[in-house]
Amino acid sequence: MTVQEYEKPDASIDCVLFTLAEEGLRVLLLPRDRQPHLGRRTLVGGYVRTDVDRTLEDTVRRVLRDKAGLEGVYLEQLGTFGSADRDERGWSIAVAYFAMVPDALVAEAESRTGTRFEAVPLDALPDLPFDHARIVAAAAERLRAKVAYSTLPAFLLEPTFTFAEYKSVFEKVLGRTVDQSSLRKKLMDADVLEEVGKRSVPSGPGVRANRPGRLYRLRNPEPVLFDRSL
Repeated sequence: MTVQEYEKPDASIDCVLFTLAEEGLRVLLLPRDRQPHLGRRTLVGGYVRTDVDRTLEDTVRRVLRDKAGLEGVYLEQLGTFGSADRDERGWSIAVAYFAMVPDALVAEAESRTGTRFEAVPLDALPDLPFDHARIVAAAAERLRAKVAYSTLPAFLLEPTFTFAEYKSVFEKVLGRTVDQSSLRKKLMDADVLEEVGKRSVPSGPGVRANRPGRLYRLRNPEPVLFDRSL
């Protein structure tokens, strides 16, 4: 019995890079460096390389390192997107991820590699190629849902942060205010934070005295899920 040969679809990853600005949640985009859609802003993505990648996580981490200069970010697999018409070059399957990229990592990657990201608000995305708009929408929905019942907001912050900074991230991602005492109680009851000291504040002539903020970090390096949403 002969084995029938079939044409294989392209296999790749696409990654939605979330970061924060003063005004709220942003998606980091880069211009495409090849056809089709040369120069158009898009998600960071790349093909699976069977010669170097043992897993899909190997692929996404390699692509983020080589194309965006990013390492050590929180990554989560979002889902699979595939069809005969998502890419004009033919049948393709993309496994989508989203990543949480603190501001400092964005600046460090740009300084070290010369990469120039465009941080775009979710409600002002350009016309993205392929099905990337659909991927961004799915990632934003997942992120906003999960932020309400987990410690995921902390992954957009530096390793140590104040409670006020955590609350600010929470509100920017969800696009709404939250009761401070309820949020604090939820985090403290869940025992997900540990205090690591206080942030130094400027002092000297002409400087208004402020109480130093308490600094926290996550006890668990992975997101912790709560028993209910905030």
